[in-house]
Parts: sequence; C-alpha cells; structure tokens
Amino acid sequence: MSGKRYHVEYGLSFNQEHALDLGLNWRKVYTHMLEDLNPPYIRIAAMWNDVEPERGVFDFGNVDFMMDKAAANGTKVVLVVGQKAPRWPECHVPDWYTWGIDSTHGDILYYVENVVKRYKDHPALEIWQVENEPFIGFKFGDCDDFNVDAVEDEIELVKELDPEHKIMITDSGELSTWIPAAFAGDIFGTTMYRIVRTPWGMVFSYDWMPAGFYKLKAKLLGRGYDDFYIAELQAEPWFSDSNPWNTPIHLQEKTMNPDRLKKHMDYAERVGSPRAYLWGVEWWYFMKEYQKDTRYWDIVKEKIRETAPR
Repeated sequence: MSGKRYHVEYGLSFNQEHALDLGLNWRKVYTHMLEDLNPPYIRIAAMWNDVEPERGVFDFGNVDFMMDKAAANGTKVVLVVGQKAPRWPECHVPDWYTWGIDSTHGDILYYVENVVKRYKDHPALEIWQVENEPFIGFKFGDCDDFNVDAVEDEIELVKELDPEHKIMITDSGELSTWIPAAFAGDIFGTTMYRIVRTPWGMVFSYDWMPAGFYKLKAKLLGRGYDDFYIAELQAEPWFSDSNPWNTPIHLQEKTMNPDRLKKHMDYAERVGSPRAYLWGVEWWYFMKEYQKDTRYWDIVKEKIRETAPR
C-alpha cells in the first residue's frame, strides 16, 4: 500500500460483557491489558444497565474498578455514556426501562447526570463519548426504540455539568455520511471495519476503499485531523452471531488473522487520524489463553510500544 504515513497513537476499546461472553474473568483481562499492553488510552462504557440496575439505585462498582485501575496505570479514558454503548446488543438499557413512554427522556438524563457527576473530576477521565453511533441511519442491534430525540439534550447536559472535558460523537466509517455526528461534539470518532461477514454468511471486504476516502470525508466536513479519531479499528474477527463460541476458529481467521491485523493498522496510519482505538482486546486474550496463540497480543503490544506518546 502506497501513500503518506502518519504517526498514530493506539488505544484500546474494552467491554466487560464481551469478555464474559468469551468465558473470561473480565477483571483479570482488564488488569492484564493495562499492565502488560500498557495502552496510553482506553475506551470503556458506563453502561446504563450496569450502573442503574434498579430505577434510581446506582451501582458504580464496575466502572469505579476500571477508572481507578486506569488512573493507577497512567492510562487516559474515553468514557461512554448513553442508551447505546459499544458491543452487542448496542442499546444497553436496564430491564426496568420502558421504551416509548413520556418519562423515558427524564430517565435517560437522570442516568447521564449521575454518571457525569461521579467521574467528571476523576484523574483518568480524558474525553466523554455521548452515545455510540447515535445518528446511524439504519437498524442495528436491539435498538428498535432508541430515543434519538434525547441525544442533543444528553450532549448539552454533559457540557453543562463538565465544561472541562471534550465530547466525542461517533458514526459508521463505511455506512454513513457523518452528518450530523461530525458537528454534534468536540471530537468526531469514526469506526473502521475493513472486512465483515454479512447476515447471510458471506465475507465482504473493503480493501478496495483507499485511505483517501476517510480523508476526503473529513475534509468535506471541515474536520481537522486533530479532532478526528478512529474510535473503533477492527482487530478481531466478524463472528457468525452474537455468541463468539458459535464461530469456529478457522472461520474467525477468514476475517481476522495476524497479516490482516497488521494490514488494518497500516491502513489507519495512512488515513491521517492521530489516534486509533483497536477493537478486539478481549478476543486477543481469548486466543492467548484458550488457543495458546499469542500472535495478536504480541503484535499489538509491540505496536503500542513503538507509537506511545512522545
């Protein structure tokens, strides 16, 4: 692949529910991720179903653990808040929440308010992410009644409660125009998936798409590179369904293998974004522990070491 290369600092996205789906002790994975890979940046979520399991009753134990561990490691955090958060089923809302009734707007904002007040002064916090791909124009995940009307109020509430930290809004890199997500926050975050598996089992590659595609979209929207991040850089396979155990390893490797992992990072370094959050640390750990395959973990560890902030 030809073209100018840019310096990219790599972070990691982590989700405890995905680690559990892989049969892992998520706190062990998270701690090992910080201590061994030593990422300068991570992206985690204060998922609504996790922090407010009963209406008006908050439990921040899991998020406290992650934030405190990150602070101890000197790792800066993008903290996601909202109805939608990274990973399936996309909308992580509590069981008590009822879509479509008049009080739902207030319920969302009350949850957001409590999360922001708790972590706005935390030493690990660097950036807020409000919702995950809130303006995507098609159905994905268990989000039939996603309250898009609440998003603007969520963003304004976070700004009001914490004017010191920037807000990132994300959108699909391949399947969206980035409007209005690119203008809703201080930082725009794009996903970057280079190879996918369709619902019909077919593997489809975006290898034909040049890095200039992302540059052009950013330029047309007037986004400078400094506030344009790759929020999810694909570094794990595309599973057959929501249960990773249902996809045999040889099929997983059709959409992710060591060569493709390197290829994805090489592509990211030609886009121009200064930061990329790799997507798949739970799976690398799974491969290392269950399959005795350390290649993915080792590749990322070396890349983070080489590209850490100077």
